[in-house]
Amino acid sequence: MDNKFAFIIHPIDVADMSRKFKFLKKLPKSAVEKGIKHLPPIKVSDIEGVESRYNKLEGNFVACTLTSNQIASLPTKFVLKKIIKAGRLSEKMGAKILGLGAMTSVVGDAGITISKNLNIPVTTGNSYTVASAIEGTKKAASLMGHSLNSCEITIVGATGSIGSVTARILAREARSLNLIARNQRRLERLAKIILQETGTPIKIPTTSKEGIKKADIIISVSGSVDCVINPEDIKSGAVVCDVARPRDVSQKVQAVRNDVFVFEGGLINVPGDVDFNFNFGFPPKTAYACMAETMILALENRFESYTLGRDLSVGQVDEINKLAKKHGFTLGGFRSFEKAVDESEIEEIKRNALVNSLNLKKSIAKV
Repeated sequence: MDNKFAFIIHPIDVADMSRKFKFLKKLPKSAVEKGIKHLPPIKVSDIEGVESRYNKLEGNFVACTLTSNQIASLPTKFVLKKIIKAGRLSEKMGAKILGLGAMTSVVGDAGITISKNLNIPVTTGNSYTVASAIEGTKKAASLMGHSLNSCEITIVGATGSIGSVTARILAREARSLNLIARNQRRLERLAKIILQETGTPIKIPTTSKEGIKKADIIISVSGSVDCVINPEDIKSGAVVCDVARPRDVSQKVQAVRNDVFVFEGGLINVPGDVDFNFNFGFPPKTAYACMAETMILALENRFESYTLGRDLSVGQVDEINKLAKKHGFTLGGFRSFEKAVDESEIEEIKRNALVNSLNLKKSIAKV
């Protein structure tokens, strides 16, 4: 097949490697991290059955054997060499285009150096990640009774490649936007761009917690290794789209907040009788949007480095979204903390938030 693709994945933590290689469970975490750092790239599985009305293709998952923490903390040059080796293995297996998954897409210059050292085009998948996250957020917000043009929206990680273009697109419909990121100068620059493009007022909160606590809708794409949104940070009734991998929202939220809807952004149903031959915790035929972008480009015979670097364009996002719909890629339902969530459960969250709001009003009235 002349339109074969490959997609690079990596273990989120040591436990992921231990699931693949059972004997590693007997070793201390530090020993496992030290050992996998020097492993060569691994072919994880064959991807079969991806098929649209217009084309069909096959592919492979290839693993770069570094955890999220290692990718964030080891020297960039070392990490890039590991990813490039995984790319070269993909080339040898016949891939015509390569997708970068999770943190392999953000290290260094976000894919540019990797692309220069390979003979096939490379994409980070961020364009379709943005498109699907926005579509999912709109649907979730509607189910929770929110409208983009009448509520507070906050983007966490707003100056990153995903966050900035997400903010620019949401500003077309939003009443106002709160932007959160570490670099104040870049935040101010982005705020001016959005104001010029759309006229939508932009707020830059003094602290991240301030911007999160007042938001009805949050899209979080910080790129942090650690959680940045905790249970006490979130407004009752809020919708949180967590696009980041590893996740931005603390696992504790699941245990103690039954009045907020947190879902994983960028989950997509892939067309065809698809078999990934690898269980990454999703229902059958479901993949991350960044994976799907690589497939969409291959189905379209667009063998080009579509999304690279840190500057995404609104036009790119709009175009890949149209191509996704052409080939039959759709939202993959909602998942929250690794579990599927149906609309009846979302309705229950909405009711819990309403009860909390009524109780708060009663408490204030008694004062």
